[in-house]
Amino acid sequence: MVSVRTVLVSLGIAFTAYLAARGLLWTGGSVEQPVVLVVAFLLYLITTLLCLFVNAPRPDDVDDAAVTDDGSRRAARLPRWVSALAVVTSVIVPNAIMLSVAPDSRSAPFATWYIGGIGALMVIVMVRRRTWVAWSGIALLAAASMAWLGPLQALALGLVGSVMWVVVAQLLLRSLDRAARDTSRLAQLQRAASAWRASQTGRQRERRIQVQRALAVAGPILSRTIERGGALDGRERIEARIAEGQLRDELRGPRLLDDVVRGELDAARRRGATVTVLDEGGLDGLDEAQLWSIRAELAAAVRDATSDRLYIRTSPDDRVAVTVVGRSAAGTSLTDEDSVDLWREIPRPR
Repeated sequence: MVSVRTVLVSLGIAFTAYLAARGLLWTGGSVEQPVVLVVAFLLYLITTLLCLFVNAPRPDDVDDAAVTDDGSRRAARLPRWVSALAVVTSVIVPNAIMLSVAPDSRSAPFATWYIGGIGALMVIVMVRRRTWVAWSGIALLAAASMAWLGPLQALALGLVGSVMWVVVAQLLLRSLDRAARDTSRLAQLQRAASAWRASQTGRQRERRIQVQRALAVAGPILSRTIERGGALDGRERIEARIAEGQLRDELRGPRLLDDVVRGELDAARRRGATVTVLDEGGLDGLDEAQLWSIRAELAAAVRDATSDRLYIRTSPDDRVAVTVVGRSAAGTSLTDEDSVDLWREIPRPR
């Protein structure tokens, strides 16, 4: 598939060849120094080809060069030494051609081709993002052509067109850059919307899994409770209490749970302990491997605990991921306060 850059480069070469060929058709006038004329033609041709191809962006980088201000944009910019050569060419070529032809032939088409040729060269320089170099070349072209031909004749022979080409090139370049920036912002917004949609889909899936797990845990005991009108025996009441605790765990701290942790929490409740699990956002930013390490330590802490009440909650501290606190009755009196007999901090993985 032919790229836009290939088409533009082909047009640039064709237009340059057309303008330069006019300088080799020495009809209707005399050339006093043909070698100088040919050397000026070759200098112009070489400079134009260098501006077209030196450090040119790849076809897939043409649009990216207008989007960012980093390496991709600098890659599309014309190198400084080629820019300097373009300025030198805009000085040498007009004066060399005017010196090489006879005074009565200086307004002939083969002698004035440089006005359009240098204008086309400065358009290429403008597209290669050397704005000031392009306008400097146009100013030097205007000064040389007006000095040799006179202001009115220079304007009539193509100077106006050369200036307009550069103006249009600059306006088009700005429009393309603005369109590229808008496209980039739109793409960023689209990526953000896609990420938000994916996160919402993930959260919905997570909620659906939690609801299914909760129904699997609490469904059987709820069905028996409804069937018996709430008349449960001792074992069934224990199962109901455990099911209630499991349901709370699934709703309040799903990221703290895996099969091992769930088993240890059930074992703690079956031996009579009251367990509270709360996930308050302290695990944000942790991957699955880090969560697995935290859950393994949590399961070990619950397994070793002998407290009457266990409080498991995530920590906002940067160094601590989960805090496990155990409290037990300090004495037999109703006025005795519970004592803390377990305090364990699970560190945040690094």
